[in-house]
Amino acid sequence: MYVCLCVGATNQTVCDAVARGASTSKEVAALCGAGGDCGRCRRTLRAIISAARMDQPELQPASSA
Repeated sequence: MYVCLCVGATNQTVCDAVARGASTSKEVAALCGAGGDCGRCRRTLRAIISAARMDQPELQPASSA
């Protein structure tokens, strides 16, 4: 599915940018261009970033027993 029509970025393009370390819509724009033009897709970009965070829970510190 196309996420950003301005640059033709797809959902996969944005997911790839997030996998490479982008954690804000500005960082996604820097990596792949999505969200850097008119900005209409930024809400969708933030949703994709949030979903990626949910899929990758942060490491829990080891409990000392």
